[in-house]
Amino acid sequence: MDRDAQPQEITTLVGREVYTKTGVFLGEIEDLRLDLESEHLTGLALHELNRELFAEEATTARGVIVPYRWVQSVGDVVIVNDIAERIQRSKDTDDEEAPA
Repeated sequence: MDRDAQPQEITTLVGREVYTKTGVFLGEIEDLRLDLESEHLTGLALHELNRELFAEEATTARGVIVPYRWVQSVGDVVIVNDIAERIQRSKDTDDEEAPA
């Protein structure tokens, strides 16, 4: 992230799409989680989720929260660490271990 760039209103993040650094779509930012005491952004609340990655969450919850520490860059879209691949691998492992 460009530390020398002019600060922007954090509300400009709402509506931006979130992708992993490998280009996998995660969802769209609906809201922000803030720590008011420390005045820091701590998470991005996503909706319009990628149903392949978040099938269960998409049907049982309004969305997911991505910790802001995972954000790699912010521009026209938000880029986060490759969590999508880890989520998918974890689900694949759980499916393999489940009794038939």
